[in-house]
Amino acid sequence: QCPDEDIPEFQNISRHRYFNTNTLWIRLDALKEILDANGGVLPLPMIRNKKTLNPRDPKSAPVYQLETAMGAGIECFPGARAVNVPRSRFFPVKTTSDLFLLRSDAIVVDEHGNVALAPERQGNTPVVDLDAKLYKLVDSLDGLGLPSLAGMDKLTLRGRFHFHDGAVLRGTLLMENDSDETKEILPGVYAGA
Repeated sequence: QCPDEDIPEFQNISRHRYFNTNTLWIRLDALKEILDANGGVLPLPMIRNKKTLNPRDPKSAPVYQLETAMGAGIECFPGARAVNVPRSRFFPVKTTSDLFLLRSDAIVVDEHGNVALAPERQGNTPVVDLDAKLYKLVDSLDGLGLPSLAGMDKLTLRGRFHFHDGAVLRGTLLMENDSDETKEILPGVYAGA
């Protein structure tokens, strides 16, 4: 929703410090008023995203996904306000690599709902880089299993793997499997540099 020539300034976080809208709270009477004034729809801008017909096959037919961003809906409500939720309540998940990390023991959720690194991480977030060809979609993580990442610095995974309960990864690891068969990672400690 930004012209190409404006993207560098749009991404300037010094100028635009608040840019994610993850939750909307709307007064129903205000929503009804806007819907009544606009024929039963919110007048939101249309977003066109280039995709492939089959997200698992990058060579499948190109298509456009049309969507609207609910965050843009705030422009429909005069006097709308933003609430700044502290970063401690948010763990961004944009990729399956992020989700894999969030599900791991390197991340904890405390009794107040704060998402944080496990104390033993001492403020250092592990880097997870899953093979995008194999682990792009959420359901592709189902057969992967979940090793311990609490002692991991960086994990790069290329190829098909399955981690059994009790697999512990430490340090910096590049795990590669060039075959079409899934490589089984049995319980034990696997340490890299």
